[in-house]
Amino acid sequence: MQLGPLALVGLLYARRVRTLAATGQPVPGWRQACFYGGVVTIAAALTSLGDGSQELLALHMAEHLLVGDIASLLLVLGLTGTLIAPILRIGAFNRLRVLANPLIAFPLWASDLYAWHLPVLYQAALRSDGVHALEHMMFLAFGVNMWMSLFGPLPMPRWFGSGAKVGYILAVWLAGTLLANIFIWVGRVFYPFYASSDAARHISPLADQQIAGGLMMIEGTILMLGLFGWLLMTAMREAQERQNLQDFARSRGIELSEERAARAVRAGRAGELRRRLETTPARTHTEAEPIS
Repeated sequence: MQLGPLALVGLLYARRVRTLAATGQPVPGWRQACFYGGVVTIAAALTSLGDGSQELLALHMAEHLLVGDIASLLLVLGLTGTLIAPILRIGAFNRLRVLANPLIAFPLWASDLYAWHLPVLYQAALRSDGVHALEHMMFLAFGVNMWMSLFGPLPMPRWFGSGAKVGYILAVWLAGTLLANIFIWVGRVFYPFYASSDAARHISPLADQQIAGGLMMIEGTILMLGLFGWLLMTAMREAQERQNLQDFARSRGIELSEERAARAVRAGRAGELRRRLETTPARTHTEAEPIS
């Protein structure tokens, strides 16, 4: 039920990658590796932890973290604008782009995370393969949408700069950490479903629940630190690219505003703008004029 659609997505991605390569628009190898890594992560989580998730809450939590956090992040890192262009040409899918707005993506992700950990829904997923598949699909879909704000090829609002991204990462971390602390410190068992399997493994249901919360907290903290490192390196790289563009424009007597250079860098078009500058006739200081 879950591996079939996953394999289809992988095949469609590979086909699109080949098409782009044939038209001189190759997808970088590291992006392909990320996407296929996300597919493999999902498959590994479903096949290696799927049975265990019915017996231990901690294993089920690990499965959810792999699917909803790690795999979704890898899938987004594997996307480019040209890759998803055919999808966006479909009216219904193009209208869904609004969901990737940070002010919408985070609440949707957080609501989905907390809703599926309510005892009634969580245990329903354990008792029904169909509901379980729906749970995984929603974790993955809202996870992809949440990461799209940070790493995706879709344009983001101008206000969503480095400072806003720091706040976004903190919000994601706090939402996960709060839920993790509830599992660790609440002092009562949420999911009686695991009582018999926990007893068979000589572990108390409460200890199983606390281990699950600990896994969520550790994974979220490591992910947050990694994202902060990425944000710092990205900010430094973009600042250097902006400065290089302005220095090059100045050397040719062309006025290039910092805002224009910043827009090009944020959109990943610094190289394109530099080529435009190279083809613009050099001017003397008195002839300098702005480039838009």
